[in-house]
Amino acid sequence: MIKKNVGNLDRIARVALGITMLGCGIYSGNWWGAIGIVLILTAIFSRCGLYTLFGVSTCKIKKED
Repeated sequence: MIKKNVGNLDRIARVALGITMLGCGIYSGNWWGAIGIVLILTAIFSRCGLYTLFGVSTCKIKKED
């Protein structure tokens, strides 16, 4: 199973920014929409390739006692 590395607050921000960029891309007909789609997909799957590459995670980790 693939570990999630995008936390809840990060997901909300990605969806909001993704929808905004998608709307701008559709309205102006440029490439911003493609970036918006990527942000929305990373939020849906809670997985970011760049976070994996740099070893970053915004998920809360539950510690076992």
